[in-house]
Amino acid sequence: MSSFLCIFAKIYLLSLFSFTLAHLFDMAGIYIHVPFCKKKCIYCDFYSVGTLSKISQYPDLIEKELALRKDYIGNVPINTIYFGGGTPSLLSPAMLNQILKSISKRFKISANPEITIEANPDDLGKELLVSYFASGVNRLSIGVQSFIDKDLRFLGRRHNAAAAEDSIELSLSAGFTNISIDLIYGLPQSTLASWAFNLKKAFSLDIKHLSCYHLTYEEGTVLTKRLNDSKITEVEESLSLQQFELLRTLANQNGFTHYEVSNLAKESFYSRHNTSYWQGTHYLGLGPAAHSYNGSTREWNPKSYKKWENGIEAQDPATQSEAIDIITRFNEYLLTRLRTIWGINLIELRDTFDISLIEQMLLSAEPYLKSNKLVIKNNHLIIPQEHFFTSDGIIGDLILVDDLD
Repeated sequence: MSSFLCIFAKIYLLSLFSFTLAHLFDMAGIYIHVPFCKKKCIYCDFYSVGTLSKISQYPDLIEKELALRKDYIGNVPINTIYFGGGTPSLLSPAMLNQILKSISKRFKISANPEITIEANPDDLGKELLVSYFASGVNRLSIGVQSFIDKDLRFLGRRHNAAAAEDSIELSLSAGFTNISIDLIYGLPQSTLASWAFNLKKAFSLDIKHLSCYHLTYEEGTVLTKRLNDSKITEVEESLSLQQFELLRTLANQNGFTHYEVSNLAKESFYSRHNTSYWQGTHYLGLGPAAHSYNGSTREWNPKSYKKWENGIEAQDPATQSEAIDIITRFNEYLLTRLRTIWGINLIELRDTFDISLIEQMLLSAEPYLKSNKLVIKNNHLIIPQEHFFTSDGIIGDLILVDDLD
């Protein structure tokens, strides 16, 4: 019997002693895309607008959009609220409060919600932080990116290294205990030593969560144009791998768990909002370019502030939608869960999808199981953390590309 059939047999035997999991979600999330930016970073391809002329109207538009689209995720409690961007820290406390009150008017909020706002270090003065904390924000995601001024100038950031460190200290003094920072590795001019400096600086501060992303060259960005014009050169993959391994080593030494490909945290400080995405929880996205998901469909708002605004004012949101077919659902299930330390629950997989899909996936997984780049532990199919760096390739080989009919 081949290995994938052995796995299938084990899943079947386990089914004799298990019950079918209910695919109902009793919690949901809300994402608010705040598109305003004072300055566009050279690597960023997220939708943003470079003027603040519309920002005062923004909370009113979000309130109207909530009224129009609240039924998309049903009448379930909201467990996470996330302000992303763009630059959400450009919102005044009054604007933030208005949006939060709009949400609480239309949804029941769970007893202990996670409310996150992304922030630029140079926006975070003591008064703003105290006001955010008083409004109910209990998690900060600070876009540090580097503690080295040369890196920050290259990336087009509007803060310097001193401001990055100060923003964390100010956040702590304002009462925040759940602080995440972003760092970028794989920069063209970076070295193993410069990355070590960034990591050691991060771990010396009282942060609870760390998001580390390899620099990517997205189509249409200034960064990619410079690459195409031969003004910069991509870092060697061998150095990227060394930087990734150093991240894993120092994180472990400092009590951080590498719980997702790009995310590490102290125990009990995993990002609840992002984790809910990876586990398939439903969410409503508000604002231009925001996406929503309710299990059967996916919706997205236009990447145009004017089109989004006009649709809301006309009480006819310019939202596009697509039904999620079974192959897409299966692929998304693999893609999201295999990025995490929890991997794929094979019992849940069997209870959710046709066995023919699972058989095809396990056939593709067999070489990786033999090489231990995929393992099965406690009925979960997992990519070991040491292979997170190549997880995209592994997952890509498991994705179903053809209809089985």
